Amino acid sequence: MRKSGVLLPVSSIPSAYGIGTFSRQAYEFIDLLEKAGQSYWQILPLGPTGYGDSPYQSFSTFAGNPYYIDLEELIREGYLTAADCDQYDFGDDEEYIDYEKIYLSRFKVLKKAYDNSHIEEEEDYRQFIEDNSYWLDDYALYMAVKNSFQGKSWSQWEEDIRLRRPDAMKRYREQYAEEVAFYQFQQYLFAKQWFALKEYANRKNIQIIGDIPIYVAFDSADTWANPELFQLDDTLTPVAVAGCPPDAFSATGQLWGNPLYRWDYHQETGYAWWMRRIAYCYKLYDVVRIDHFRGFDEYYSIPYGDETAEYGHWEQGPGYDIFKTMKAKLGNKAVIAEDLGFLTDSVIKLVRKTGYPGMKILQFAFDSREESDYLPHNYGKNSIVYTGTHDNDTTIGWYEKLGRKDKAFARRYLNIRSRKDVQWEFIRAAMASVSDTCVIPMQDYLGLGEEARINIPSTLGTNWKWRMLPGQFTEELAERIYGMTKLYGRAAAKAKPVS
Repeated sequence: MRKSGVLLPVSSIPSAYGIGTFSRQAYEFIDLLEKAGQSYWQILPLGPTGYGDSPYQSFSTFAGNPYYIDLEELIREGYLTAADCDQYDFGDDEEYIDYEKIYLSRFKVLKKAYDNSHIEEEEDYRQFIEDNSYWLDDYALYMAVKNSFQGKSWSQWEEDIRLRRPDAMKRYREQYAEEVAFYQFQQYLFAKQWFALKEYANRKNIQIIGDIPIYVAFDSADTWANPELFQLDDTLTPVAVAGCPPDAFSATGQLWGNPLYRWDYHQETGYAWWMRRIAYCYKLYDVVRIDHFRGFDEYYSIPYGDETAEYGHWEQGPGYDIFKTMKAKLGNKAVIAEDLGFLTDSVIKLVRKTGYPGMKILQFAFDSREESDYLPHNYGKNSIVYTGTHDNDTTIGWYEKLGRKDKAFARRYLNIRSRKDVQWEFIRAAMASVSDTCVIPMQDYLGLGEEARINIPSTLGTNWKWRMLPGQFTEELAERIYGMTKLYGRAAAKAKPVS
């Protein structure tokens, strides 16, 4: 069945207090998606972010980002007052997130909410703590201890707690009991608000496409609590780290720095940690996009300490075995395989064997020198077409920088007559393609330029900041989206009103 959706990070919702949240505006966005005939809302990873603010470098693969907790809901529940929130500076630019101000203010106002909550008396809260203890205990302690060491990576903590010696674990848990409880409280609020928002979307026949990074951050509760899962030496220092080799986009490659998995150990355990991780993802999302799918076939291993990715080499990943296990233990789940970049025959074979749809990016199609697999006439049905992703410029921003010959090719192929038609002709080509699913970034529907780009890979300082302005997504725009969605057979049926 043909479907379509919109890509918009939660952080980009025009909520109050400096960053997108699970707010009234998020519910209104879902209402407009329904009016536009959409079936999907695609978001970025929801985990708590650290240095660089990247959702792909999270302090936990299970925890949620406390920045997304809607403060207005906490005011309605009596945990806070508007005056409590107004005394903090969350930034004053509606179009861009000021992460430094968010970091310096959000936890203070959430702590005030915690102090006012008497949350320990609530049965739902106690049940949440119990149900999620398998990851929440380690995460909350990790964050409390990290704060006690002024935010340093766990690799720089005192040896006893770094190595998780039982007496140290007990001592720190007792010493920082209130701080641990505060981080548990944050996760309870996150889960309560997110699942309410997701349920609302599902009632509107809109499914959530979530994103699972293949790797976890070295400085994370996951690595600290489970060092046996990763390629670490006896001192818990990485032996090698993740990245990508040099290519046309980067002469020295991409050095991500994430610890690599000990795939032999994972196989011996029946991929138990992975199965817990993926099962939890299917509580958070309806469809999971697996980032860097190639890494399951072969992964790029860079010696730890190298300053670039130039001297890495390829190692064998788990291949189909992990997906065979996943299907046996979790059933046939909806997955999108992020299969972008250079693909070897073995990766193509792996994607085909899983049956998962891969991704097609229109911006990759228009190289006037050669025929491209990303041109719509070359697509197969079992694919997801995008004009661009969070790692691409907006379509307008990209088109304006396109070389003369490539731009002429794009104009001919898409029948672009004028500048105002550009993004709509790209959207039309994606919608009209045979791909079963079409996902368009919200910035392209809004016709925004490079100022609305979400991320420039391998850079720091300007990423993950863009926000949609209040009122920018209008009823009129939703109607125009619906018209094109219906024209190309992708419009979702309207949900029945909820009594």
